[in-house]
Parts: sequence; structure tokens; C-alpha cells
Amino acid sequence: MREVTVLIGELSRATGVPARLLRYYEEQGLLVPHRDSNGYRSYPATAPDRVARIRELLDAGLPTRDIRELLPCATDSGFQHCDHSRRVVSDGLDRLDDQIADLTHRRMLLARQQDAVLAAPYDPNPGVAEAS
Repeated sequence: MREVTVLIGELSRATGVPARLLRYYEEQGLLVPHRDSNGYRSYPATAPDRVARIRELLDAGLPTRDIRELLPCATDSGFQHCDHSRRVVSDGLDRLDDQIADLTHRRMLLARQQDAVLAAPYDPNPGVAEAS
């Protein structure tokens, strides 16, 4: 009995991910299609779930190289708990914490500028005294 597979167009429609992006995932080692004798890419029936997992990890801020390292630890319900998966996720959280701290600092600096702008309203004629 032959395994059920889907072509790239079908996978694109099923996931809402453009075929071009699916090819990029392949280049990055995140998806591994089978090549038919005619050169067409075919993916296992589980590919939509894998694409959904890739999209979720990308949305969480992980770069493709980390996702590539994490995917072998994937299970149906999440990821196997091992030193490797824990390190990848922990590193991702550390990067996000650094970005949050940086954005918080930048926001504080910009808010300070906003306070200064609001304290000094625009004067279209600086240096010209108003007539009484």
C-alpha cells in the first residue's frame, strides 16, 4: 500500500503558506519532500502539521536554524524533553527577554523626548516678541 502524499500546491492550500515559502523551508532543512520521477515534490500526509509547527516556532521568534535543530525532538503533543530541546527553547526565551529589555529602554528614551516636545509647544516665529 502506497503512503498518502500531497503535492506542494496542495500543501500550500492546506496550510495557507505560499509554495515559495514551502520551498524556502525545504532549503533550510525544515521540510524534506520526496521527489517523484517527474521531479515533483510530494510531502507526507503529516506535512500540514509540520508546517503548522514551523509557523508557530517562527511566530515565537525562533530562527530557522534553531527550528531545524528542534524539529527532530518533535512529538505529536509537543517536543521531547531533552537537554537539546531545553537549550534551544531557553536560548530563544533569553533572546526575547533581551529584545524586550532593549525595546523597554528605547520606549523610555522616546517617551522622554515626547515629554520634552510637549513641554515646549511649537513657536512658528521664534525670537519675535508678541505685540501687546
